[in-house]
Amino acid sequence: MREATGASAPTRSDAHVLERSIGFLLTAVQHVARPMLTHPTPCSAWDLNTLLLHVGDSLAAVHEGLTAGRIGIRPVAADLGGDPVSALRVRAVRVLRHTMASSGRPGRGAETAAVGDRCLPVAAVTGAGALEAAVHGWDVAQATGARRPIPADLAADLLDVSRTLSPPCGRLPLFGAPVDPGPHASAGDRLVAFLGRRPMS
Repeated sequence: MREATGASAPTRSDAHVLERSIGFLLTAVQHVARPMLTHPTPCSAWDLNTLLLHVGDSLAAVHEGLTAGRIGIRPVAADLGGDPVSALRVRAVRVLRHTMASSGRPGRGAETAAVGDRCLPVAAVTGAGALEAAVHGWDVAQATGARRPIPADLAADLLDVSRTLSPPCGRLPLFGAPVDPGPHASAGDRLVAFLGRRPMS
């Protein structure tokens, strides 16, 4: 992602994509039961428990970037008795509350977010959060057996985001190399294939 020193607050459109992505993620985690936490996921090195912890950490980073203008190395703890789904939900709600209160309103949130020695426009943080929430929501749905696709309109919006934030040359190890989705693939299948996942048959 490119550096920036003075981007505007996220637009309503940016925030709406993030909110829809988080909504999809929250629907996916409704199907998680504790015995499923050891299930494999499309992220080959992670079981479902590890994936949920990662997504929770990502949501905490998005919230920190949007509210504090920086993203630290370690997320703020969300100690909920070792329940990764509850921790994820708490962090998702924090992001949603902030975006609904501040989107498109100057002065209601950070304009840029410092990540190490880089300064990112808040729109990049919002886009990255939306991409993580939706694609990992799809991963969760595969791991639980729900196999719910990403909605076509959301996937179409995220395809544009993914090509900007996750070019093939700079994605590893966060996402795999693109795979062929097939000639008649839906927008959702094209999105997950672009990010290294095998679409649902």
